[in-house]
This record gives sequence, C-alpha cells and structure tokens, in this order.
Amino acid sequence: MNDLTGWSVERLHDDHAQALREDEVFYDSRTEHQRLRVFSNPTFGRILTLDGVVQTTEGDNFIYHEMMSHMPVFAHGAAKRVLIIGGGDGGMAKTVLKHTSVEHVTMVEIDAGVVDFSKEYLPGLSEGAFDDPRLHLVIADGAQFIRETEGGFDVIIVDSTDPIGPGEVLFTDSFYGHAKRAMAPGGIIVTQNGVPFLQGDELTNTMRAFKALFADWTCYMATVPTYAGGPMAFGWGTDSDARHVDLATLQDRFASAGIETDYYTPEVHLGAFALPPYVSRLMP
Repeated sequence: MNDLTGWSVERLHDDHAQALREDEVFYDSRTEHQRLRVFSNPTFGRILTLDGVVQTTEGDNFIYHEMMSHMPVFAHGAAKRVLIIGGGDGGMAKTVLKHTSVEHVTMVEIDAGVVDFSKEYLPGLSEGAFDDPRLHLVIADGAQFIRETEGGFDVIIVDSTDPIGPGEVLFTDSFYGHAKRAMAPGGIIVTQNGVPFLQGDELTNTMRAFKALFADWTCYMATVPTYAGGPMAFGWGTDSDARHVDLATLQDRFASAGIETDYYTPEVHLGAFALPPYVSRLMP
C-alpha cells in the first residue's frame, strides 16, 4: 500500500501504524485541546479520531463500552452512583444508563467540543444519553474534579485517551489516589490501559499504583478491532471481593437487568480476568 491518499493513518506507536479508508469526512477541526475528525469507513461506519488516534467507531464501540461499564456494575451488584471521567462521545454514559438500578451518573469531560460535535456527528453513540435526567455533565479537567469532589461513587470509570496530551494526567499515582478517596465503601474503579503488547509500560504503571492503593487489583481484557495490536487491558481496583462473584450470581443480575448486549455475558465477564503470561509478567 504505497499510496495512502484517502486513508487515515494512525501513528500512535513507534513501530506500528494502522490505516483506515476514508469514504467521507464529516468533520475536521481543532478545538482548544485537540484536533477532532469524524469520517466514515465501509466496515466500521463513522470513526472519531483525536489528534489522529482512533477513539471510537460506530462499528466496534460496543465492545469497549460494554466491558468498561457492565463489568464493574454487575460485579458490584448494587451500584447507584457512577462517575465517568472522559467519554465525551456519550457512549459510556449510554451503556451505564442502561442499568435502571443506577440512580446518578456524573460525567466529567475536559473538552466541550467533543460533546457538541458527537451529538451532531455521532448521535448513535449516545442515543439520547445526554438528555437522561440521571446524567450530570461536567465540563472540567478530570484530575482537578477528582481532587475536589466529595466522592461517594460506587463505580468510577476512567474512559481516558492514551497517556499523551490532555489525557496524560489521568494516569498518575496522585490521580488514582484521589480517585480512591472519591469511592464509596466497596467501590470499584476501572481504567483504560491500552494494548499491552505495544503499551506494556502503561499497564505496569497503573498496576503499580493500584497495588499500593487497593486490596484487590488486576486487569481484564477484551479485543476491540480498531484498537490495533492485540487485546486491550482494563485496570481493576477495589477493596471488595467483587471480582470473585460467582457465575450464578452474575447470571441472575444480568437476567434481572434485562439489558441486551453484543459482547458482554456473565461467562465473558469471568473469562476476561484470565490473563496470558505475557500480560501477567507486566504486573508489578
């Protein structure tokens, strides 16, 4: 592939790139924080990139959003208050709000531009989530918010970009420490930790912080096609034993919730914590 005209090329990694064909460009503009683009691809539908890096697609976003939201909410079993850091496209909020047992969702997004153009150009991701009365949208820096919030959250979802640019501060030990203070007893935090095969340090650094903070810390995995380089890792931290909930309990909670999924199942939930050795060796 010598001629890449008409392709969006992502160069997040030093030794690896991916290219996605652009059928039509719907949006291309720089905000105060980053460059936003939305284009369509025959396989993945509309794709959102920030500074050239794929953030989400209409085609495969369900994997990421289901695994970051249903995993902690179903494991907790009684989550009422959820905090989402990031997630400006609304996909995470939409998925969390499918849980009718969740009474309040606070979503903190640093860039109002992401929210505004996602509503217009990627409405299928949020599907009205921004109009749900249970959602409280805060336009602010997530790290500053977590320092100042009174907390009491049952689940915290760090739906961050990669640790470059505006998202870098969300991967620091101090951020995780403030996040723990913002958690209610028995709370669970989950984080986006990249593709371990290509971003091993990212996972190791988060796990080192979690090891110092939480009684139970690990990661779980899922494969999202446009996050190239192998399965993604999601950090998991809690002082509860929620990770060890049994299959029958998960099945009961899943059935009671009445949520239709395309990736998550109780069986996938338990299997996601089974780590291959190359990932286990990244743990501190």
